[in-house]
Amino acid sequence: MKILCTNDDGIFARGIDLNIEVCTAIAQEVSVVAPDKEQSGASHSLTLYRPLRAVLRGNRRWAVDGTPTDCAMLALGALLPAHPDFVISGVNHGPNMGEDVLYSGTVSAAMEAASLGVPAVALSFAGHDLDLLPTWREPLERLLRSVLAAPPPTPPTFLNINLPPVPGKEARGVKITTLGSRVYEGSLKHMKDPFGRDMYWIGGGSINWKGGELSDVAAVNDGYVSVTPLQLDLTHHATLDSVRKLKFDL
Repeated sequence: MKILCTNDDGIFARGIDLNIEVCTAIAQEVSVVAPDKEQSGASHSLTLYRPLRAVLRGNRRWAVDGTPTDCAMLALGALLPAHPDFVISGVNHGPNMGEDVLYSGTVSAAMEAASLGVPAVALSFAGHDLDLLPTWREPLERLLRSVLAAPPPTPPTFLNINLPPVPGKEARGVKITTLGSRVYEGSLKHMKDPFGRDMYWIGGGSINWKGGELSDVAAVNDGYVSVTPLQLDLTHHATLDSVRKLKFDL
Protein backbone atom coordinates (compact mmCIF):
# COMPACT_ATOMS: atom_id res chain seq x y z
CA MET A 1 0.00 0.00 0.00
CA LYS A 2 1.33 3.41 -1.03
CA ILE A 3 -0.25 6.60 0.34
CA LEU A 4 0.24 10.26 -0.49
CA CYS A 5 -0.40 12.73 2.34
CA THR A 6 -1.22 16.36 1.65
CA ASN A 7 -3.22 19.21 3.22
CA ASP A 8 -3.98 22.93 3.07
CA ASP A 9 -2.68 24.02 6.49
CA GLY A 10 0.91 23.56 5.38
CA ILE A 11 3.61 20.95 5.74
CA PHE A 12 4.39 22.02 9.32
CA ALA A 13 0.78 21.77 10.57
CA ARG A 14 -0.15 19.51 13.46
CA GLY A 15 -2.93 17.92 11.45
CA ILE A 16 -0.66 16.59 8.73
CA ASP A 17 1.69 15.25 11.39
CA LEU A 18 -1.19 13.10 12.66
CA ASN A 19 -2.05 12.10 9.09
CA ILE A 20 1.53 11.01 8.40
CA GLU A 21 1.82 9.14 11.70
CA VAL A 22 -1.36 7.16 11.06
CA CYS A 23 -0.58 6.44 7.42
CA THR A 24 2.94 5.28 8.29
CA ALA A 25 1.38 2.67 10.57
CA ILE A 26 -0.84 1.23 7.85
CA ALA A 27 1.09 1.65 4.60
CA GLN A 28 4.38 0.35 3.28
CA GLU A 29 5.25 3.68 1.68
CA VAL A 30 4.11 7.19 2.61
CA SER A 31 4.92 10.26 0.56
CA VAL A 32 4.19 13.84 1.58
CA VAL A 33 3.61 16.73 -0.82
CA ALA A 34 2.10 19.74 0.95
CA PRO A 35 2.09 23.55 0.76
CA ASP A 36 5.05 25.31 2.35
CA LYS A 37 2.64 27.64 4.19
CA GLU A 38 -1.02 28.08 5.14
CA GLN A 39 -3.36 27.72 2.15
CA SER A 40 -6.77 27.49 3.84
CA GLY A 41 -9.60 28.70 1.63
CA ALA A 42 -7.57 28.16 -1.54
CA SER A 43 -10.35 25.98 -2.95
CA HIS A 44 -9.42 24.31 -6.27
CA SER A 45 -7.15 27.12 -7.43
CA LEU A 46 -4.05 26.49 -9.52
CA THR A 47 -0.89 28.59 -9.76
CA LEU A 48 -0.75 29.59 -13.42
CA TYR A 49 1.35 32.76 -13.72
CA ARG A 50 4.59 31.75 -12.06
CA PRO A 51 6.62 28.55 -11.79
CA LEU A 52 6.26 26.23 -8.82
CA ARG A 53 9.10 24.96 -6.66
CA ALA A 54 9.06 21.70 -4.74
CA VAL A 55 11.71 21.60 -2.01
CA LEU A 56 12.73 18.17 -0.71
CA ARG A 57 12.51 18.20 3.11
CA GLY A 58 13.18 14.54 3.86
CA ASN A 59 12.63 11.12 2.42
CA ARG A 60 9.70 11.38 -0.02
CA ARG A 61 8.64 14.67 1.60
CA TRP A 62 8.24 17.86 -0.45
CA ALA A 63 7.15 21.40 0.44
CA VAL A 64 5.54 23.23 -2.49
CA ASP A 65 5.15 27.01 -2.82
CA GLY A 66 1.64 26.62 -4.19
CA THR A 67 -1.92 25.56 -3.47
CA PRO A 68 -3.20 22.17 -2.31
CA THR A 69 -4.39 21.45 -5.85
CA ASP A 70 -0.91 22.31 -7.12
CA CYS A 71 0.49 19.81 -4.62
CA ALA A 72 -1.78 16.98 -5.74
CA MET A 73 -1.08 17.70 -9.40
CA LEU A 74 2.69 17.91 -8.91
CA ALA A 75 2.80 14.78 -6.77
CA LEU A 76 0.83 12.64 -9.21
CA GLY A 77 2.25 14.16 -12.38
CA ALA A 78 5.91 14.77 -11.57
CA LEU A 79 7.29 14.07 -8.11
CA LEU A 80 6.22 10.47 -7.47
CA PRO A 81 7.51 7.67 -9.74
CA ALA A 82 4.05 6.07 -9.79
CA HIS A 83 0.57 6.88 -8.57
CA PRO A 84 -0.13 5.95 -4.94
CA ASP A 85 -2.98 3.65 -4.02
CA PHE A 86 -4.68 6.41 -2.00
CA VAL A 87 -4.42 10.13 -1.31
CA ILE A 88 -5.23 11.25 2.24
CA SER A 89 -5.67 15.02 2.58
CA GLY A 90 -5.65 16.59 6.06
CA VAL A 91 -6.15 16.44 8.94
CA ASN A 92 -7.59 19.94 8.48
CA HIS A 93 -7.64 22.35 11.42
CA GLY A 94 -11.39 22.99 11.54
CA PRO A 95 -14.52 21.54 9.93
CA ASN A 96 -15.17 21.10 6.24
CA MET A 97 -18.92 20.60 6.14
CA GLY A 98 -21.73 21.99 4.01
CA GLU A 99 -20.69 24.70 1.57
CA ASP A 100 -17.22 24.79 3.11
CA VAL A 101 -16.27 21.95 0.75
CA LEU A 102 -16.43 24.50 -2.08
CA TYR A 103 -13.76 26.67 -0.43
CA SER A 104 -11.62 24.04 1.26
CA GLY A 105 -8.10 23.39 0.02
CA THR A 106 -8.12 20.11 1.96
CA VAL A 107 -11.18 18.89 0.06
CA SER A 108 -9.85 20.24 -3.24
CA ALA A 109 -6.60 18.29 -2.95
CA ALA A 110 -8.63 15.10 -2.56
CA MET A 111 -10.87 16.20 -5.42
CA GLU A 112 -7.86 16.75 -7.69
CA ALA A 113 -6.56 13.29 -6.87
CA ALA A 114 -9.96 11.78 -7.68
CA SER A 115 -10.07 13.67 -10.98
CA LEU A 116 -6.68 12.12 -11.82
CA GLY A 117 -7.95 8.64 -11.11
CA VAL A 118 -6.63 8.07 -7.56
CA PRO A 119 -8.99 7.18 -4.69
CA ALA A 120 -8.93 9.94 -2.10
CA VAL A 121 -10.12 10.96 1.35
CA ALA A 122 -10.36 14.45 2.86
CA LEU A 123 -9.99 14.50 6.66
CA SER A 124 -10.97 17.38 8.94
CA PHE A 125 -11.13 17.89 12.71
CA ALA A 126 -14.33 19.84 13.32
CA GLY A 127 -13.00 21.76 16.32
CA HIS A 128 -10.46 24.35 17.38
CA ASP A 129 -8.70 22.62 20.28
CA LEU A 130 -5.80 21.08 18.39
CA ASP A 131 -4.49 19.56 21.63
CA LEU A 132 -7.19 16.92 21.06
CA LEU A 133 -5.59 15.75 17.82
CA PRO A 134 -3.25 13.21 19.47
CA THR A 135 -6.27 11.50 21.08
CA TRP A 136 -7.45 10.61 17.58
CA ARG A 137 -4.32 8.61 16.76
CA GLU A 138 -5.76 5.13 17.36
CA PRO A 139 -9.40 5.79 16.32
CA LEU A 140 -8.21 7.40 13.09
CA GLU A 141 -5.94 4.46 12.34
CA ARG A 142 -8.85 2.05 12.76
CA LEU A 143 -11.07 4.29 10.62
CA LEU A 144 -8.55 4.56 7.79
CA ARG A 145 -7.81 0.85 7.89
CA SER A 146 -11.50 0.18 7.34
CA VAL A 147 -11.65 2.77 4.54
CA LEU A 148 -8.62 1.33 2.78
CA ALA A 149 -9.85 -2.25 3.18
CA ALA A 150 -13.18 -1.46 1.53
CA PRO A 151 -13.58 -1.14 -2.24
CA PRO A 152 -12.19 2.34 -2.99
CA PRO A 153 -14.55 5.11 -4.04
CA THR A 154 -14.72 5.09 -7.80
CA PRO A 155 -13.06 8.24 -9.10
CA PRO A 156 -14.29 10.88 -9.55
CA THR A 157 -15.98 10.11 -6.21
CA PHE A 158 -14.14 10.62 -2.93
CA LEU A 159 -14.87 10.67 0.80
CA ASN A 160 -15.11 13.78 2.99
CA ILE A 161 -14.64 12.85 6.66
CA ASN A 162 -15.17 15.18 9.62
CA LEU A 163 -14.06 14.17 13.13
CA PRO A 164 -16.20 15.58 15.96
CA PRO A 165 -14.56 18.08 18.36
CA VAL A 166 -14.19 15.59 21.20
CA PRO A 167 -11.38 13.31 22.40
CA GLY A 168 -11.09 10.35 20.04
CA LYS A 169 -12.24 7.79 22.63
CA GLU A 170 -15.45 9.75 23.17
CA ALA A 171 -16.62 9.56 19.53
CA ARG A 172 -19.95 7.75 19.39
CA GLY A 173 -19.37 6.02 16.06
CA VAL A 174 -19.51 6.71 12.34
CA LYS A 175 -22.43 7.99 10.27
CA ILE A 176 -22.76 8.20 6.50
CA THR A 177 -24.07 11.68 5.80
CA THR A 178 -25.13 14.30 3.31
CA LEU A 179 -23.82 17.85 3.19
CA GLY A 180 -25.48 20.28 5.54
CA SER A 181 -25.43 24.04 5.14
CA ARG A 182 -23.78 27.00 6.80
CA VAL A 183 -24.30 30.74 6.77
CA TYR A 184 -21.59 33.22 7.75
CA GLU A 185 -22.76 36.41 9.44
CA GLY A 186 -20.58 39.46 9.94
CA SER A 187 -17.61 37.95 8.11
CA LEU A 188 -17.07 40.92 5.78
CA LYS A 189 -15.40 43.84 7.53
CA HIS A 190 -15.18 47.31 5.99
CA MET A 191 -12.11 49.23 7.13
CA LYS A 192 -9.88 52.16 6.25
CA ASP A 193 -6.16 51.92 5.59
CA PRO A 194 -3.76 54.53 7.11
CA PHE A 195 -4.36 56.73 4.04
CA GLY A 196 -8.14 56.73 4.43
CA ARG A 197 -8.79 54.37 1.54
CA ASP A 198 -11.49 51.69 1.71
CA MET A 199 -10.45 48.11 2.27
CA TYR A 200 -12.27 44.92 3.20
CA TRP A 201 -11.33 41.94 5.33
CA ILE A 202 -13.02 38.56 4.90
CA GLY A 203 -13.07 36.41 8.02
CA GLY A 204 -14.35 36.15 11.54
CA GLY A 205 -18.00 36.71 12.29
CA SER A 206 -20.28 33.86 13.31
CA ILE A 207 -21.36 30.65 11.61
CA ASN A 208 -24.85 29.23 11.68
CA TRP A 209 -24.93 25.55 10.75
CA LYS A 210 -28.07 23.89 9.42
CA GLY A 211 -28.88 20.36 8.39
CA GLY A 212 -31.31 17.50 8.81
CA GLU A 213 -30.69 14.39 10.85
CA LEU A 214 -28.75 12.77 7.99
CA SER A 215 -26.40 15.74 7.50
CA ASP A 216 -22.73 16.03 8.36
CA VAL A 217 -23.59 18.91 10.67
CA ALA A 218 -26.02 16.81 12.73
CA ALA A 219 -23.63 13.86 12.94
CA VAL A 220 -20.67 15.94 14.15
CA ASN A 221 -22.83 17.87 16.63
CA ASP A 222 -23.99 14.54 18.08
CA GLY A 223 -20.40 13.34 18.50
CA TYR A 224 -20.19 11.06 15.46
CA VAL A 225 -17.61 10.88 12.72
CA SER A 226 -19.25 12.10 9.51
CA VAL A 227 -18.43 10.35 6.22
CA THR A 228 -19.85 12.07 3.14
CA PRO A 229 -19.25 10.75 -0.39
CA LEU A 230 -18.65 13.65 -2.79
CA GLN A 231 -18.48 13.77 -6.57
CA LEU A 232 -16.97 16.08 -9.16
CA ASP A 233 -20.07 16.16 -11.37
CA LEU A 234 -22.01 19.27 -10.29
CA THR A 235 -24.79 18.71 -12.83
CA HIS A 236 -28.25 18.82 -11.23
CA HIS A 237 -29.51 15.79 -13.11
CA ALA A 238 -32.99 15.87 -11.57
CA THR A 239 -33.76 19.21 -13.27
CA LEU A 240 -32.36 18.42 -16.74
CA ASP A 241 -35.74 17.52 -18.22
CA SER A 242 -37.44 20.66 -16.88
CA VAL A 243 -34.61 22.88 -18.12
CA ARG A 244 -34.80 21.26 -21.57
CA LYS A 245 -38.41 22.49 -21.79
CA LEU A 246 -37.35 26.08 -21.38
CA LYS A 247 -36.92 28.29 -24.42
CA PHE A 248 -33.64 30.17 -24.64
CA ASP A 249 -33.28 32.88 -27.28
CA LEU A 250 -30.03 34.02 -28.84
